[in-house]
Amino acid sequence: MVSSWCYFVLPVVLLIGFLRKCRECTWGRCKNTSSLQGRVFIVTGANSGIGKETVKELAKRKATVIMACRNMQNAKNVISEIRHQTPNGELIPMELDLASLSSIREFAAQVLKNFPEIHVLINNAGVYTPLKDHAITEDGFEIHFGVNHLGHFLLTNLLIERLKENAPSRVVIVTSKLLESGVIDFSNLNGEKGVTTKGRMNPGYCNSKLANAYFGMELAKRMKDYNVNVYMVCPGFAYTGLFRNVKRSRFHYILFSPIALLFLRTANQGAQTVLHCAIEPSLADESGHIYRNCELYVSEKELDPEVALQLWEVSEKLTAAKET
Repeated sequence: MVSSWCYFVLPVVLLIGFLRKCRECTWGRCKNTSSLQGRVFIVTGANSGIGKETVKELAKRKATVIMACRNMQNAKNVISEIRHQTPNGELIPMELDLASLSSIREFAAQVLKNFPEIHVLINNAGVYTPLKDHAITEDGFEIHFGVNHLGHFLLTNLLIERLKENAPSRVVIVTSKLLESGVIDFSNLNGEKGVTTKGRMNPGYCNSKLANAYFGMELAKRMKDYNVNVYMVCPGFAYTGLFRNVKRSRFHYILFSPIALLFLRTANQGAQTVLHCAIEPSLADESGHIYRNCELYVSEKELDPEVALQLWEVSEKLTAAKET
């Protein structure tokens, strides 16, 4: 005899499955499948999560992809995995630790030496670390501000002349809707005065994502006359290794499971808007905007151009980018 539980559980499972399919339809997919042969892309954080899926999609389209990764063995493992799926594209692993300004400079120097053409820079890598860990970068910056913002700020500035030379070119900056919970406090960029936790959010991470958006805003303004387009991307809430350092009890996972089934994207689904902004020709005149679900996203947070400029100037000093 069929358990009476089946009459309850089965309809619930089917309903959740149906609702998820409906949600997936709103997330958007990159529809451009044109060949990218001859186009050179740099993807930071390319050995896992959204970065890895972005590399897969670019390889399918025959692109040359410089995989900027902290762990070279992981990068090589990913290349082996991708090669089981597609023989297309050229995949080049290169070491980059965004928590080290010296590593960023060394990486950029090698790229400039070996690659006369760079067409798209995808600033994807990011960290999310519990505030109680008080993690800092090699150079003493708060880990979120240092890696998610300053690391990519310096990398982009070191490569921007090459991107200008190969225009039309693009810079894609992965941010997050969580930027709307962030603040830019110039007297506390490194959390010197501590941070106030809002619920379960990580203020350090939210602030760094807001910094990403401000960086993209000011960069787009500066690249206006050089045919280098800049796009900020919210990939959506995706299942990746970003939150691997956050410890939760088994109860939390059980409680979270129904929500995850409805709202949590796969890494490949999260990569779609990144890919869309990196290769879609119709966006050629849409620089300086935020995108989500493969379409323009209007943030609830109004970005102040004066804050963007001040953050740029502070970041230049902190990274000594202007001296390079």
